[in-house]
Amino acid sequence: MKIAFVGKGGSGKTTLSSLFIRHLAANEAHVVAVDADINQHLAAALGLDEDEAAALPAMGSQLPLIKEYLRGDNPRITSAATMIKTTPPGKGSRLLRVREHNPVYDACARTVRLDDGEIRLMATGPFTESDLGVACYHSKVGAVELCLNHLVDGPDEYVVVDMTAGSDSFASGMFTRFDMTFLVAEPTRKGVSVYRQYKEYARDFGVALKVVGNKVQGEDDLDFLRAEVGDDLLVGVGQSDWVRTMEKGRPAPFELLEADNRMALQALQNAAEDSYELRDWERYTRQMVHFHLKNAESWGNEKTGADLAAQVDPAFVLHEHHAESGARQPA
Repeated sequence: MKIAFVGKGGSGKTTLSSLFIRHLAANEAHVVAVDADINQHLAAALGLDEDEAAALPAMGSQLPLIKEYLRGDNPRITSAATMIKTTPPGKGSRLLRVREHNPVYDACARTVRLDDGEIRLMATGPFTESDLGVACYHSKVGAVELCLNHLVDGPDEYVVVDMTAGSDSFASGMFTRFDMTFLVAEPTRKGVSVYRQYKEYARDFGVALKVVGNKVQGEDDLDFLRAEVGDDLLVGVGQSDWVRTMEKGRPAPFELLEADNRMALQALQNAAEDSYELRDWERYTRQMVHFHLKNAESWGNEKTGADLAAQVDPAFVLHEHHAESGARQPA
């Protein structure tokens, strides 16, 4: 399952995504975690110190390698230089799988050992001082979008992406790449404002969206969230002494997380598993092509000097059986 965590800045989005990742690892799921936020805090939330977090390779700096690997021998892609963030896979493309070893993971992922298991962690890389005034942060997450376009995953496999705050996720088609999007909202008017934006943008694309109430202190907070988001409210998460201790750099064993909060994390996993049963690979591929053609027309053709619409393989539908067969080309 491909899972996104979104929400306004300060909502606790990164904290909850890190707790969910820990929960999945404790349940023996296979997890690839991706920090795609402009503020790179997921590594710290997972227990890495400053030096370890700083040592994570930036996916954006490995984009040429990622493109060359994913291109494979797809005859519709004349060179890796003509690939953009939305380039879809086709016959001959290489696909990524959660459990495998490949050059993309070798260059971009690092193994992080948690209390009850281990995960792969990837990061887009921070928005640095040299980027100010000359670069768009969304270009940095292009590597994430390209990888998601070429990813096939199955049961008990999770890709969890901590997205950039607010509604900035809609600056690309990446918001359609997920089986489930968890929107973290505090029980305040500002807390649910991003939900309204996200719901409006996502409505026409069939995006599965559930709200996770955070910093919930009682039934009144839950009543407020129900009134604001209706049936999209999945669960509420309360204040956590475990999280407070972790944020001070003195984490207790994850098994000591409060029982109510562990149950809330299980509710998230249950919702993710339910979304897996509703997968529509044809729609997923169709949306991938839709955003690729939009990007090709608006800037991609001019930037690459190629007709990027020709990269679309009309006979190709990304599907889980590609992961099962291990074949580069579709059956």
